[in-house]
Amino acid sequence: MDNIYEALRESHELQRKLCRRLLRTAPDNPLAWSLFQELRVELAAHAAAEERFLYAQILFDDMGLKSSRHALAEHHEIDECVEDLARARHDPAQWKPLARKLSHEVHHHLREEERKFFQLSGKILSDRQKASLAPRYRQDARRMRQVVAA
Repeated sequence: MDNIYEALRESHELQRKLCRRLLRTAPDNPLAWSLFQELRVELAAHAAAEERFLYAQILFDDMGLKSSRHALAEHHEIDECVEDLARARHDPAQWKPLARKLSHEVHHHLREEERKFFQLSGKILSDRQKASLAPRYRQDARRMRQVVAA
């Protein structure tokens, strides 16, 4: 049965793939900027939709408050890494270390979210909520990809 966690994992896998491809691409290769833009859009759209359709639900429960706030802070750290990498577009010496840092932050966040946050939020949300949040998350993520890419 489809649920919010399956929907989120789809984006998580795409984020991992884009990070791997970005790290394997030379900074002076035009593909690097294209991959970065694709990753930037996916990260921003995913974060916005996830915050609206998972984190917001969990913030209302005392048991989920600390974890939600931590996850939101990690989204902010990833946003800062994205901004740093965008500024380093024409500086290959800075690009590679910043791309590695971004990839590290993304992988850390996804791992922690899947191993800890999903389990905690799974105790807070009912099965019906988990199922009903999935299409709402997917719809908002699609919309936000268009908004962010524009």
